[in-house]
Amino acid sequence: MLLGVLLWSTWTAAAPATPSGVSRSHGLMPVPASLQFREGRLPLTAAFSLSVRGPVDRRLETALQRMLRRLEGRTGLTLSREPTEPEKATLLVEVKSPGNPLPTLGDDESYTLEVDGNRATLRAAQVVGALRGIETLLQLLQGDRDGWFLPAVALSDRPRFPWRGLLIDVSRHWLPLEVLKRNLDGMAAVKLNVLHLHLTDDQGFRVESRRFPRLHELGSDGLYFTQQQLRELIAYAADRGIRVVPEFDMPGHVTSWLVGHSELASVPGPYSIERKWGIFDPTLDPTREEVYPFLDAFLGEMAELFPDAWMHIGGDENTGNHWRVNPAIQSFMASRGLADSHALQTYFGDRVAKILQKHGKRMMGWDEILHPTLPKDAVVQTWRGPKALAESAKQGYAGILSWGYYLDHMLPAGLHYTVDPLPADGKRMAEEANRWIPVSWYHRFQFKPPETSVREKDAPRVLGGEACMWSEFADTETIDSRIWPRLAAVAERLWSPREVTDVQDMYRRLELLRVQLEEHGLLHERTREVLLRRLAGAANPGPLRVLAELVEPVKFYDRPVQFQAATQGMPLTRLVDAARPESPEARALRTSVDELLSDAPRFARNAERLTQAFSQWRELHPELSHLLERSPALHEVRPLGEGLLALAQTGQEALSSIRSGTAPRVGWREEALQRINEAARPQGQVEFAIIQPLRELVLAAVLQPEATTLSAAAWHAWVKAEALAAIPKPPEKKK
Repeated sequence: MLLGVLLWSTWTAAAPATPSGVSRSHGLMPVPASLQFREGRLPLTAAFSLSVRGPVDRRLETALQRMLRRLEGRTGLTLSREPTEPEKATLLVEVKSPGNPLPTLGDDESYTLEVDGNRATLRAAQVVGALRGIETLLQLLQGDRDGWFLPAVALSDRPRFPWRGLLIDVSRHWLPLEVLKRNLDGMAAVKLNVLHLHLTDDQGFRVESRRFPRLHELGSDGLYFTQQQLRELIAYAADRGIRVVPEFDMPGHVTSWLVGHSELASVPGPYSIERKWGIFDPTLDPTREEVYPFLDAFLGEMAELFPDAWMHIGGDENTGNHWRVNPAIQSFMASRGLADSHALQTYFGDRVAKILQKHGKRMMGWDEILHPTLPKDAVVQTWRGPKALAESAKQGYAGILSWGYYLDHMLPAGLHYTVDPLPADGKRMAEEANRWIPVSWYHRFQFKPPETSVREKDAPRVLGGEACMWSEFADTETIDSRIWPRLAAVAERLWSPREVTDVQDMYRRLELLRVQLEEHGLLHERTREVLLRRLAGAANPGPLRVLAELVEPVKFYDRPVQFQAATQGMPLTRLVDAARPESPEARALRTSVDELLSDAPRFARNAERLTQAFSQWRELHPELSHLLERSPALHEVRPLGEGLLALAQTGQEALSSIRSGTAPRVGWREEALQRINEAARPQGQVEFAIIQPLRELVLAAVLQPEATTLSAAAWHAWVKAEALAAIPKPPEKKK
């Protein structure tokens, strides 16, 4: 039953590609700034030795110990921990300066790495650069019949952007310390350097406050970080060259604050922790003077706990409804000449900024904080897109991009990879990104070319970007699979030169990294198998595994729309939670269909493989249908069994017509497309990820007589255009 899964995986791993500017293919991710392979190799044996020249601090010592453990785990060798003389070392690490004791924006992360037949030499100006170089060295490790080795190489590397982060939302679903630690290890592996912790929201207040203990005692269900745990986390991150930036969302997204302190609210309480998802009305009351001493004391306490220069205050998605229904607030606004809720929020933001300045912190927030009186040392994080990023930079503010990097949208890594904070060509970026829009959203969303771009003189204000993992539908068990390995595509976009744009090669290297990431304890692969076995019960999970490889969760915000009963307490153990955000098997199928149709009019390439896959899907049907029927947890996706059978039948018919050169019978096109459209309907918030290549096969069968009169490229483009035109438009919403 696993033939198809193994078959598609083999095709994916074998995809050929060569990164821009590199002399031969490699497995490095992110791609270094400069890389040249040379003749020769450095054997890695049990005689491996290590030497450090220059200042050594605890960060470097522990990083080298982790490196040795990871090398041992991969090779099975036992390696010496005893330092040796530099001239005799297999690996020589040279560091000029320890740098800042804690990670700081602007740290020198550059390094060089040279490997020849005698030794590897890693050089860095600061310890943090050596940390980045160690990760590259580990990715260079290869093995063959002659043993383990590092290829001879000359490498010089530095990041393109200084701010390369991941936001993890620990409020909506609680995520304990061990989850964050293993994700920090993954972040370090791909050279990310900021963990943005979204600590408070309507659904939970996740940090201990000794000044105001009712905040965490009543607003967290007992699930929060103690201050000691956060100090441990900050130290763990610092050892890996990663900053920790806390976010305390205000004045909206504060229901959990108000459970214990309703006196801060714009509308009288009582309040309870919000259990549903969405944008809610509760807000702090900016007109109540006692709010500000409270924030002064709380933010001062947090400023002592978190050493980073920036503190994020959210500032997003304030409905203003509770301000509008409070007569006292409306009277205050009238007396101060504050025209609307945005003006009142500006008043609030100005006062909070002064509190942060008092405690030695700089303000950071979402797009909504941008206003003329915002302190010039603030950082604006944009979720609205390139136009907002350009506007904040034009006004003199530093900014980071998160638009296009929302991992919880369940979009392909290829889409994230094409989004660039400073694209060479904004129109081309939008065109490339649209190629990765899921077919179910083709008529509902398209990236538009930026109306304005960041001016060249403002470009230095663009610090980088952050991927965002909002946790409405992710918990301790599933969070890793929603982050990895797609996050690595964002990491490469923020580290590597802008010219590194080969998406297919990115996917080749991503498959290698997918496996390497497991050595950090990440559960992105393991959890999927656990959930599938749980769903199958006592039955053989093989048929379910094949099905799961061909579906993906619905995209963007379709999941809460399709399942409005979702709450914080709902178990995340359904097929939608086991399905990958992006299926490698489906991507490989799309590639194989592309290669088949590019082989017009011969149509030989991959024909046999596709035939085997469609046959396997049909043969799978009886056992899969029985499994979906007997497991109550799978009843919601029972139509997928019939859908897969219909897709298999359609694929076989189309392929047979294409290979034989026989035109389909009259009416077959409409019947085949109708079958595909019915199979495309989401079930249990998952959808087939193989729909569009099946449409292309159907249209290719219909148009195959013209394949002999057009060039292969022109005919293939025609087929693709017709397949896109065949995507049904969603019904218009009633006004």
